[in-house]
Amino acid sequence: MKNNMIIYILAFVVFLIGTVEYIITGVIEMIAVDFGVTVSEAGLLVTVFALAAAIIAPILIALTINMDRKKVLIITIGVFIASNVLMFISPAYEAALWIRIMQGVSGGIATVVAMAVATRLVEEEKRGRAIGIILMGLSSSLVLGVPIGTFFSEMFGWRVLFILIGLLTILPLLTVYKRVPAIKKEETVTLRMQLSILKDPKILTALAITLFYIGGYSTLFTYITPFLQATSTLSITEISGILFLAGICSFMGSRMGGQLADTKGSKFTLYFGLFLQGVTLLLFTLAGFHLFVLILVLMILMLATWSISPAQQLFLVTLVPRNPYIALSINTSFIQFGFALGSGLGGLVISHTSVLNLNWVGLGAVIIALCLAIMLFRTWNNGIETSIVPKEKY
Repeated sequence: MKNNMIIYILAFVVFLIGTVEYIITGVIEMIAVDFGVTVSEAGLLVTVFALAAAIIAPILIALTINMDRKKVLIITIGVFIASNVLMFISPAYEAALWIRIMQGVSGGIATVVAMAVATRLVEEEKRGRAIGIILMGLSSSLVLGVPIGTFFSEMFGWRVLFILIGLLTILPLLTVYKRVPAIKKEETVTLRMQLSILKDPKILTALAITLFYIGGYSTLFTYITPFLQATSTLSITEISGILFLAGICSFMGSRMGGQLADTKGSKFTLYFGLFLQGVTLLLFTLAGFHLFVLILVLMILMLATWSISPAQQLFLVTLVPRNPYIALSINTSFIQFGFALGSGLGGLVISHTSVLNLNWVGLGAVIIALCLAIMLFRTWNNGIETSIVPKEKY
């Protein structure tokens, strides 16, 4: 695969962005004490980041669709670096909220544009693999960035973590500036053309699949620590080790999903990942209190879940080859909404029943996603919907 190093550098910046988004969960009590607010108020620092990435970032991507993608990456990565410096010196909680919005917008745009640029830098038959590598950065940040970031925060303070991430992000910025060629649309894309994407039932169905499979995953994984504590006698340190292994599996799942999407196609990879995801959520109940089996099932769940995303992203790029940025941007928003849906459902389950019932709600969401996938590909194969736009020549 050509431009291999650049693809991994882009994955690294996505890893840093993901770490900045989720690190708050690991240091939330430190931040609450530092700013003199409650833990729930400190939790808003996570919420505003996600909402900014899900709502504001797609709008700005739509407005800048005709700009050189290299320039957009340089600007957004630069803003992301500046926001981390501001977070380091932030004097008050209210200022931190605005800085987190800045991080969400810049990080959300940079993540989407990095994926789209990656598909332009490789051979057409390896686009799925390139997207998978970028997504490895995101998936690994969820469970690797947080424990590593928490470790540094406990040693040097949570503010130092942000300045460290800002410094590390300079490397991707320089790489994009020196190694990424100018990438601009050959024809102007109007706002009406962009909005027309949302009129396609195939795209809307694909986005719904993203919402429910991510929702099913996050229903359990958001509360995986109390779930493991309820089924075992593991200490927090031991659970951190398990989450580290889960991070490695999510990393491997993203890579495996990209390779499967290139060799077997998006349809096969989506079916395979969704089916395996549903089976593992069911197995959590059958595993009972057998610790080894629970850990094994968790590892398979991570592989399955993160193998789906590259195929899903590639499928959307295939549906809208002339305007992949908007499709990828909207899908990224639905990933964020999926995390919000899952954590919200999980919170309701814990409040009204037991943490041990989380997997059943997650299974229900994944079954919905699988049914939508079956409906999507049956409709598409039967030719009911319009044909795919011819692939753009890069």
